[in-house]
Amino acid sequence: MIDAIQANLLSPAVLFFALGLIAALTKSDLKFPEPLYVGLTIYLLVAIGFKGGVAIAEAGIAKVWLPALAAMALGALIPLWTYPLLRFGGKLSAVDAAAIAAHYGSVSAVTFIAATNYLKAINQPFESYATAFLAVMESPAILVGVVLGKLATKRAGEKSGASIKTAMHEALFGRSIFLLVGSLIVGSLCGESGMAKVEAFFVTPFQGVLALFLLEMGLVAGRRLGDLKKVGPFLLGFGIVVPLINGALGVYLGKLTGLELGGATLLGVLSASASYIAAPAAIRMSLPDANPTLYLTSSLAITFPFNITLGIPIYLEIARKLYS
Repeated sequence: MIDAIQANLLSPAVLFFALGLIAALTKSDLKFPEPLYVGLTIYLLVAIGFKGGVAIAEAGIAKVWLPALAAMALGALIPLWTYPLLRFGGKLSAVDAAAIAAHYGSVSAVTFIAATNYLKAINQPFESYATAFLAVMESPAILVGVVLGKLATKRAGEKSGASIKTAMHEALFGRSIFLLVGSLIVGSLCGESGMAKVEAFFVTPFQGVLALFLLEMGLVAGRRLGDLKKVGPFLLGFGIVVPLINGALGVYLGKLTGLELGGATLLGVLSASASYIAAPAAIRMSLPDANPTLYLTSSLAITFPFNITLGIPIYLEIARKLYS
């Protein structure tokens, strides 16, 4: 277990993330232009979606549909159990509890990529179509979280129909969902012959682009470390303990639906991750009264660093225990 964590900590992706953290903490003037950040995000989403679609074409829908359906159900259920915990355990307002719950039911594409890199590095096989789980888990959680928040505001006399409709549009057609699902469909239609034509662009440079993106994520997370004082000890504990519980649930569900050990680990990683791309955009539009400090700091400054450093090896170890 210690060796696994050490191997993960010394991976280029994690080290570049740490470099970004250090740059932020030392107040370096290092800064990514916004267009570059957007470009890196688009590249990563399209690349993982396309590769996942090719893998689905290779494996066939018969193998994918059951674990993908389970992943969708899990994405919708996580906000339902985390909402009351945040609302009554953390004594947060209804709208803040709903916003955070949506982030934790939704997923982090970069955490998923870091997990696949880690599994490849230790020669642990996994289903190549696991990207499909990433694509289908994002929207259900956002929709459930927004509905929870709108139901709470409706009790105060606010009309929620239009906002829920806006949330549904953002959850289904927001940039990250649209690119991920659209690229998945394109990849499944093109298959291996299509991959051969774009492999030099979507496969070879992928690790370098990921390193740059994680350098930027380190900068962003480092700038939010000061917000830990504002979110308090409850959210600090929530951002670590809840991912461990969700990760274990994801691994167990992966085993029940017939995934191999590596695939179940990836489903666990997705279940444990928290969104900081798609969910913030949707929540900002649909639940404007939610406090961004709470949902961004918990997902980006607490859960994301925990998962890419310690969490991923832990979820693999949970899977090994379950499959032994």
